[in-house]
Amino acid sequence: MEGESNFEEFLNTTNLHFDNNDLLRQAFIHRSYINENPGETLGHNERLEYLGDAVLELVVTEHIFGLYPDKPEGELTAIRAALVNTHMLSSIGHDLGFNDYLLLSKGEANSVGRARSYILANTFEALVGALYLDGGYAKAQEFIARVLLPKAQEIVDKKLWQDAKSRFQELSQEKRGVTPTYKVLNEDGPDHAKVFTVGLFIADEDIAEGTGASKQEAEQNAAHEGLAKMGWE
Repeated sequence: MEGESNFEEFLNTTNLHFDNNDLLRQAFIHRSYINENPGETLGHNERLEYLGDAVLELVVTEHIFGLYPDKPEGELTAIRAALVNTHMLSSIGHDLGFNDYLLLSKGEANSVGRARSYILANTFEALVGALYLDGGYAKAQEFIARVLLPKAQEIVDKKLWQDAKSRFQELSQEKRGVTPTYKVLNEDGPDHAKVFTVGLFIADEDIAEGTGASKQEAEQNAAHEGLAKMGWE
């Protein structure tokens, strides 16, 4: 039963422990849930997400800095971006069973596709923030090291860190003789937590869409989607 499951089961399946279980619950509370449940005392997860984003970036940066001593700063930045993008974090959140524990409004509970992916990725960051507050840097680091960092080598081996927009443009020009274009289709959310939806087009053909916290991130995600849909990966 989505949103009202026993978090003890989540702790067992993910091998996590919280001294303050309120932090765990809050990590899964979406803003929309508060709107329909004004009696909720914990508040939504956006502050935890903000904290978790910073902790996640530091843990990943530290890891790849040591793992690839010969790579320049630009490549390390691209590898890090591939590790912490919406697609990667939402995929891990899905695999860890986040969908069974999200606290959402009735409307958001029906969200699918890109909208749900964005919620899952934000919840992952909020969970990292909650772990950091509950047990410090080492506790958050252990979780990230277990569920995310092993994917770094795959990203490097398959060159998934390369800029998706540049790859799509190069292949579009090579295979279609056309430079792709991007168009903002939608902007949603408050100013401090905007979600952009961008469409990717080859001429007038709608190839893919991507979402992100910035237009640039949304374009990258659209290009990533486009590469997969066109079979160009």
